[in-house]
Amino acid sequence: MMARMTEPRTILVTGATAGIGLESATQLGLEGHHLVLVGRNPDKLARAAADVTAAGAARVDTLPCDFSSLASVRALAEEVLSSYDALHVLVNNAGTVHADRTLTPEGIEATFAVNHLGPFLLTERLKPLLLASAPARVVFTSSVAQYRGTMDFDDLGFEHGYAIMKAYSRSKLANVLYTRSLAAELAGSGVTVNCLHPGTVATDIWDGAPWFARPALHVAKRLFMISPAEGGRTITYLATSPDVDGVTGEYFENNKPKRPADLALDDGLAARLREESARLVGLS
Repeated sequence: MMARMTEPRTILVTGATAGIGLESATQLGLEGHHLVLVGRNPDKLARAAADVTAAGAARVDTLPCDFSSLASVRALAEEVLSSYDALHVLVNNAGTVHADRTLTPEGIEATFAVNHLGPFLLTERLKPLLLASAPARVVFTSSVAQYRGTMDFDDLGFEHGYAIMKAYSRSKLANVLYTRSLAAELAGSGVTVNCLHPGTVATDIWDGAPWFARPALHVAKRLFMISPAEGGRTITYLATSPDVDGVTGEYFENNKPKRPADLALDDGLAARLREESARLVGLS
């Protein structure tokens, strides 16, 4: 098996202050890359930066962003474009769930906003920098939940029939649809786009689950779920492994491409999702 690339890369990781995002950032620090860590909480960002620096990163920067706010995502994109001459890897890992239907400041259902629209907006805005930095990679943290996802453009935000897993699955299906569409758009450019299921990981994302589900989740975390470090390795693999040089438009499980949901293979659905997403985030 080929060794990992050793030339330092500039890698931006969202959701980098805890869970698989922090673990992957630390692993990438061990490889000696320049990490740009993105998170909501300045104190957590500082602690994450210290951990990644201690791991051996060539350089560590931190940028605040709340992905439930499109204005915050726009500000992050502008900061990256004005501060960096190159971006070799963009890891879209920030994510959330909500037990009850929650709206963002822009009035968008929060799970869809954080898990899909924020990463969509950031990636679209950073696309010119990624192209200029090629070879470059875009990585999305999706989920096996995408197999249960639906896409109803008349009710994207579940005004009717909201449930935590329905909303989460839809957002993760959107990740795969956008991955495949963007990969097709950028084919031959030197920028690859892939997504992954990190495994069933014991992280705090499920703290937003309903109260009655939390005891079972606590048991599941101890008995059945993998560690954040193991989940983070799946992100690290797609971010830097030479094994996936040139591989694009794929959904990965256990570091191997796997056929995603049938809906995720619908190019017409992907095109409509991109059109609607662009409208919702204010992109022409």
